Amino acid sequence: MAATIEELNLKDLSNSHPGDIADVISGLNEKERILAFLLLPGELKAEVFTYFNYTKQEDLLKKLGSVDTAEMLENMAPDDRTEIFENFPDLLIKESINLLSPEEKSIALNLLGYPEKSIARLMTPYYIQAKKGWTVRQALDHIKKYGKKAETLNHLYVVDKNNHLVDDIRIGRLLMAEEEDKVESLMDYQFVSLTTTMSRDEAIELFDKYDRAVMPVVSESGVLVGIVTFDDIIDEIEKRDTEDIQKFGGLEALELSYTDTPLLTLVRKRASVLIILFMGEMLTASAMGYFEEELAQAVVLALFIPLIISSGGNSGSQAATLIVRAMAISELGLRDWWYVMRKEVLSGLLLGIILGGFGFLRIMVWQQAGFYDYGEYASLIGATVGLSLIGIVLWGTLTGSMIPFLLRRLGMDPATSSAPFVATLVDVTGLIMYFTIAASILSGTLL
Repeated sequence: MAATIEELNLKDLSNSHPGDIADVISGLNEKERILAFLLLPGELKAEVFTYFNYTKQEDLLKKLGSVDTAEMLENMAPDDRTEIFENFPDLLIKESINLLSPEEKSIALNLLGYPEKSIARLMTPYYIQAKKGWTVRQALDHIKKYGKKAETLNHLYVVDKNNHLVDDIRIGRLLMAEEEDKVESLMDYQFVSLTTTMSRDEAIELFDKYDRAVMPVVSESGVLVGIVTFDDIIDEIEKRDTEDIQKFGGLEALELSYTDTPLLTLVRKRASVLIILFMGEMLTASAMGYFEEELAQAVVLALFIPLIISSGGNSGSQAATLIVRAMAISELGLRDWWYVMRKEVLSGLLLGIILGGFGFLRIMVWQQAGFYDYGEYASLIGATVGLSLIGIVLWGTLTGSMIPFLLRRLGMDPATSSAPFVATLVDVTGLIMYFTIAASILSGTLL
């Protein structure tokens, strides 16, 4: 049941974390949610707004007056504001941007002008820069004057007369230097930066590689235009991983969270992939129809079809999961396909021998214990199942590990090699392999 405005102590609430405040206000009914939000202080209002989901953000903007909206957007960090605008209808974006001051409006339009998935959409133009000819005292005075609005004070960014980035200096090193020292004396001209056109996935890799909390963003010509902080990167990692998990689970990625996605949209996202998988499974029925005569002669073979196809599908799904994740964290690249193939062939063979051995022993134990009578050719049936499992698990492992490389080579997301897709592919080929082996071993006996 939703809380009421009377039950909340907004004065105490304002001392809480913005995310916690957003959770509490979200639990109110619609009218009281707006009232509680309006009662928050200006700067806190902007912070809390970024923690609402997109549906509540859009609803609040539509119901707030232009004065309140303008104040909130003015106080919001440019990167947070850009992320919010990305998910709003064009008309609402236009109306919101027009409420900003000329300075903030220019920043917002500049950020929105970059490609949709570029790292520039996440950057903020609020940082501290200095010239290499300054003294440490001048740099510190500059920080005191302009540092309050900066997103972070981890680094001082040194630029030349054309605003090209030439180095970044940790603030701690600046504080330990003598005030009369030149900034240039602290420079080693070694820095790592992102470019405005770089994709967010590429930026995530660089943050991980260099273990940075903040990185500068430069234009193609090297001009410093902003910085990106790790909190923004963490949000992107979460979005990327969520999308990959959804794709790998056998559905199209959702644009909104599960709770905010409309029912019909959720059904459409899932149905499209299910239809493709269903058409693939129809090939399984076709394969069984092709071997109908063999099944009629040796009905006992049908008992092990679920065992055979599930083992191949499971081994393929395991391999695909391992490789897709290794690719996602840059542990594997395209050039590693041969290494992976060799490793997975051995892994698949050993796993197949283990499962094949269990399959053979299961049939023989059941036969000897009298749990089921497989007839006089029980050992041949056991050999058929055992050898089939070796072949199918090996094939499933190899298929599951190689499909992500194939998709990456074609410029597609490896995560689309979903576990259901791999399992469906192995199901069909596994049945063909099973009946082919059975025809070879049982020819002249049961067949």
